[in-house]
Amino acid sequence: ATGKLMFRVWDYTDATRLFGEAFVTRPTAPRKPREGPSPEPPERTILVAVTDIFFYTKVRDALRTGGYRIEKARAQQDIAEKTAASSPAAVILDMNDLTIDAFQAIETLKANPQSQAIPILAYANHEEVDTWNRAKALGVTKIVSRNEFSARTKDLVDEVQKGIR
Repeated sequence: ATGKLMFRVWDYTDATRLFGEAFVTRPTAPRKPREGPSPEPPERTILVAVTDIFFYTKVRDALRTGGYRIEKARAQQDIAEKTAASSPAAVILDMNDLTIDAFQAIETLKANPQSQAIPILAYANHEEVDTWNRAKALGVTKIVSRNEFSARTKDLVDEVQKGIR
């Protein structure tokens, strides 16, 4: 710094009276630019096998800001194909979906050595005890009620990736 005045600032808002007459900012040393592009954290892909448009929108909106990329399974065969293609960090299943058989999806994922370690987050009607028990027996990482899923989607996805049951 040369100590020379480079420009003059006029205080039209009279803000200096808030800080006092001696309020002066000190010059700072110029910052050195980083070498290369700043590394972006890799997006984690979540395979969402949910055909209910309202729940899919909730999932998409909840995970959009969390560094997740959403891959949607629209049909039964999409689950195996998209799992192989995208290597998702987790799979979300609606156990009450009328288009996608969630039990078959779990069996497909658990039968394949490349996908059997992928955490599965499922949600179902809280009154369907048989559905919950069967899902757990097939190897679902975590199953929750529709209400809990709706309220805590991002937290639940984070939990299943960390292995919290």
